[in-house]
Amino acid sequence: MNLLKQTVGKIKDLDGEMMAKARQRVDNLIKPPNSLGKLESLAIQLSGITGELFPAIDQKAIIVMAADHGVYEEGVTSNPQEVTFAQTLNIAKGITGVGTIAKVSNAKIVTVDVGVKVDIPTDAGVINRKIRRGTANFTKGPAMTKEEAIQSLEVGIEIANAEIQNGVNLLGTGEMGISNTTPSTAILSVLAGCDPKEITGRGAGLGHGGLARKIEVIRNAIATNQPDSTDAIDILAKVGGLEIGGMAGVMLAAAANRVPVVVDGYISTASALIATTIEPKVKDYLITSHATDEPGGKKASELLGKEPMLKMDMCLGEGSGAALAFPIIDAACSMMKNMPTFEEVGMEI
Repeated sequence: MNLLKQTVGKIKDLDGEMMAKARQRVDNLIKPPNSLGKLESLAIQLSGITGELFPAIDQKAIIVMAADHGVYEEGVTSNPQEVTFAQTLNIAKGITGVGTIAKVSNAKIVTVDVGVKVDIPTDAGVINRKIRRGTANFTKGPAMTKEEAIQSLEVGIEIANAEIQNGVNLLGTGEMGISNTTPSTAILSVLAGCDPKEITGRGAGLGHGGLARKIEVIRNAIATNQPDSTDAIDILAKVGGLEIGGMAGVMLAAAANRVPVVVDGYISTASALIATTIEPKVKDYLITSHATDEPGGKKASELLGKEPMLKMDMCLGEGSGAALAFPIIDAACSMMKNMPTFEEVGMEI
């Protein structure tokens, strides 16, 4: 808990003075005003985050948190739970969606076992920070204890801090966990105050009983546990997931270190809602990558108050959307650094 408190205490507002300088420069670059649209606002945000007019975003890493879920017992998915283990290994090998897309921007993939049900070989290239072997079935009681929820947040903080200390200056979040759209939807239902029916989707595949069964499971979990909608740690502990907490911890650490962090899709956005409920200023350090194809995605983005950059009809997870957004962030930095102002080229406007 001390690490969490210390990290939250370090999170400050963006550098308003530097953002004003960045905005002035952007408005005077050799182009019509606002003609590069969201690239311009992204560049200004990056200056506010880093405190630099020309941010150096040249060392990228996506931290992928992996964990299993006890609610799998309720038949909410058609996919075998063993897929979490198998894909965690493949993510570490760089051969899944996130790894192949990340190669485009030379981003490092950091794979973390925060709660996979079975043990992962020590030579698999996966960081072992297992808190427990998956969450409990949250239809019968809390997914985890409050202490375990805090531990998941602090694992994310520690992993992110280590990467930042090693020179990483742009982070992305990703996850692997069969059934994890179920806790993500539970989290969103609690924070948005809406019925799960409004936002529940297929995830990676519906189990026996289909969508109606999944909705019923989420309703039962919320009714059983009665999470406090104002207490992010209570929500995380009662209806969340270990990888969801881990990603939220990454976001908190990024904000505390003034490093931009790219949010992937639906599960990552649920993590962002946890992080911003803990400390609202985290929102300003987030860059949302893509509009997920999950039905709850729009509601989650609206609640977060961040419009995703891309609409690619993706719903893979793993951090794949974050990896896809990295070159756009590079483009925003290049615009600031390499495009001159009218004054610099001796043009009058």
